[in-house]
Parts: sequence; C-alpha cells; structure tokens
Amino acid sequence: MARLVFTQQLRRFTATPEIEAPSATLREALDAAFRVNPRLRGYVLDDQGHLRANVVVYIDGRASRDRRSLSDALRPASSVYVLQALSGG
Repeated sequence: MARLVFTQQLRRFTATPEIEAPSATLREALDAAFRVNPRLRGYVLDDQGHLRANVVVYIDGRASRDRRSLSDALRPASSVYVLQALSGG
C-alpha cells in the first residue's frame, strides 16, 4: 500500500495522519487522508480541488507533476510526502 506522510509544517495547523492506502493515484491517497481528518483538505487543496500554491508533493522522491487533477500514479509501495513549500530571502 502507498504510504502518505505530511511533514511537520502542516502538523502545526491540524492533525496530519500518516496513512497507508491502496491508492492508484495521488488524488485517491489524499482523499483517504481527508476522510481521517476533513480539516486537512483546506490546508492542502484550494477551492477548486487543486494543490495550493504553497504545497508540494513528492512521490518516491520526485515532485508531483499534476497539480490540478492530482492524477500522478502511485505504485503499491510508493512513499508520498506532502509539505508546505518554504519561501524566503
């Protein structure tokens, strides 16, 4: 099963479950986490259901490519990390 982890930055705002889900896509994995904590959705997705501009997702060490429909494929043993992008100067 794919493993979904939310990094410390998001944990400051709401409970972020680490889950394992039999998900074929990033959307399915995120939806599984949102079922555990519905408040998390607002921190990760915008009103259109796309990744927020300040959120980055890495799947097996590579940045996700589809920020809109979240159709990036997951393997059964994929590791997915969701984090807030950091900015600064």
